[in-house]
Amino acid sequence: MAALGQRRDPFGSMRFWVEIGDVITGSFRECSGLGSETELIETKEVVKGGFTVYIKAPGALKWENISLKRGITDSMDIWEWRKKVEEGDVDGARMNGSIVMYDSTGEASARWNFISGWPQKVSGPSFNATSNEIGVEELVIVHEGLVRDS
Repeated sequence: MAALGQRRDPFGSMRFWVEIGDVITGSFRECSGLGSETELIETKEVVKGGFTVYIKAPGALKWENISLKRGITDSMDIWEWRKKVEEGDVDGARMNGSIVMYDSTGEASARWNFISGWPQKVSGPSFNATSNEIGVEELVIVHEGLVRDS
């Protein structure tokens, strides 16, 4: 926590970098899914006096899928990574990776590391001849754990 009188501005979300093994490194335009949740187990019990109470207990831990979007280029890196899964080599496709956020001075300010991720989905751009937008491709990564280490 900052000392009294010292201001700590939040980091902007527009500067981040993606590192996935030694295969994919680069910038993306969007990233979401850096989180986890615990499933809820609810049971209903009738207690002394006939009152009904709900007991809420923690269930299984679930990690959100990481979704990354970027403007499409001639790079085939995410498509080649996904091809391993399509060919049945999920174990060979598993990689650790990081999402790194940078502050306004260009210094790394936050890092999320995921474990044993593989590409569940890759999708190419939507085409529209009346639009002047950049084509965007999406990569969805499933993984077995996520840690924010800074």
